Amino acid sequence: MDRPTWVPEDVDIDRPSAARSYDYLLGGSHNFAVDREVAHQGMQLMPDVAMQAQANRAFLYRAVRFMVESGVRQFIDLGSGVPTVGNVHEVAQRLDPQARVVYVDIDPVAVAHSRAILTGNQFATVIQEDLRVPDAIIAHPELRRLLDLSQPVGLLLVAILHAVPDRDDPFGIVHHLRDDLASGSYLGLGHATADSLPEVWERMVQVSVDAGYPVTPRTRPQVERFFDGFELVEPGLVWAPLWRPEHPDDVDDNPERACNYVGVGRKP
Repeated sequence: MDRPTWVPEDVDIDRPSAARSYDYLLGGSHNFAVDREVAHQGMQLMPDVAMQAQANRAFLYRAVRFMVESGVRQFIDLGSGVPTVGNVHEVAQRLDPQARVVYVDIDPVAVAHSRAILTGNQFATVIQEDLRVPDAIIAHPELRRLLDLSQPVGLLLVAILHAVPDRDDPFGIVHHLRDDLASGSYLGLGHATADSLPEVWERMVQVSVDAGYPVTPRTRPQVERFFDGFELVEPGLVWAPLWRPEHPDDVDDNPERACNYVGVGRKP
């Protein structure tokens, strides 16, 4: 295929990316044929996969709004992905135009497009870093320039930790980040699980392995571990559609089809 002009030179457009496949599931346009192929393989195994991505995105919106209403005015969105409708800064700055947001992603396409979208926005920035190296994220000069870590922060880890295998100690990563946050900070987290569809997820994991970005779904008790040191706010750890829905009609009879546990915790 012809190489789009917006693609950074060092991006291999023949190799799938988790961020770009997720962009496709959300209805975005910054993805390539190889990303769409992986997404379609997932959709064949699990027809609700696009709905699951959208449920995660809707949770992100509600969680950010809740944090702003709770007094948080600065955010770190880890694994932020390719920008699409409902970005964190759009939600937060609609409520407070001076809310500050740092996006973090390892994918150069996600970072390039975030930079383009954020041009002229003095209260939001993006950095290219690896979630598995939390010290580099917290010490990054752009993050330190924009955020005051002595004040509460909204830390967002939505649809990213299942991309971190156990060997990279995802629990240690989150707890390391927690220790760098001030009292009154919040953690908003969404994580894929095989609890509701174990046989389907067994095949989904193989698709992700074949694509080169293996996914590790985790059980409810495992996801709860990420909130060690936080106080879960109501309604606790639930299926994505059940976290403070705006309207009863937003929740159907089978919220477990979202295959994602979500929750928000406050650091005492």
